[in-house]
Amino acid sequence: MGAVERLREICGRFPEVTERPSHGAPTWFVRGKSTFVTLWEHGHHDNEFPHLWCAAPAGVQGELTAEAPERFFRPPYVGHRGWLGVRLDGTVDWAEIAELCEDAYRTVAPATLVKRLDA
Repeated sequence: MGAVERLREICGRFPEVTERPSHGAPTWFVRGKSTFVTLWEHGHHDNEFPHLWCAAPAGVQGELTAEAPERFFRPPYVGHRGWLGVRLDGTVDWAEIAELCEDAYRTVAPATLVKRLDA
């Protein structure tokens, strides 16, 4: 299973999520408007390797990029808002990716939808 299919499976579990291309890349939205994950399967900008960008809770970007700079980075355009870049080349821990996607969803989704995750 490729990265797009895996992310569809992961992100499709969350309430009121849709997927559509944004800037030519598969992107997942809450209620059709708030982006929480974008996949750059063939790289983007100066990052010429497969990766995703995901919303992240406050402080997580700095923590993970310091802890594991070989896997995590500050992405262009959205990095200043705390988003996290995650490399998908090499060995990918899909359980970890699922956790990051859930954190991204929780960061962006309205509280009423987040409560549905916890029910």
